[in-house]
Amino acid sequence: MRKIVIGCDNAAVHLKDELMKFMEQKGYTVENMGCDSEKDDIYYPYIAKKVCQEIIDSGYEKRGVLICGTGLGMAMTANKFPGIRAGVCHDIFSAERLILSNDGNVLCMGERVIGVELAKCILERWLSLEFKDSPSTPKVDAIKEIESENRIKCG
Repeated sequence: MRKIVIGCDNAAVHLKDELMKFMEQKGYTVENMGCDSEKDDIYYPYIAKKVCQEIIDSGYEKRGVLICGTGLGMAMTANKFPGIRAGVCHDIFSAERLILSNDGNVLCMGERVIGVELAKCILERWLSLEFKDSPSTPKVDAIKEIESENRIKCG
């Protein structure tokens, strides 16, 4: 069974805790990268960094779930890391496309945007899918190419 790394900021502790329980009940190994209290004031970019670094260190074997108020800041931060393809999904179709069209390895959601039960449905669908060679493969390759070009220019 796949290992999942999850993290949130203080705006999304409740949803993170619910999704962790849900995944564990489904048999997934879940690694909590924080935060664990609504009083914890760590900024979401630092949580995203921990989750993405864990995915990178696993050789991209793990997937990640990031949750903040909207999911947007987490996705923006996560996409700064090499090999991370993160997307905000608040509906099942988007979650399917995150995997099937984009080989997305980080699902982002916002606790202030989505209810717990819908979040569970979206997460379950996303976890059930694997990227396969398809007409989308050249598009994913183009993402990787652009990422590589920018890495060379920037660093």
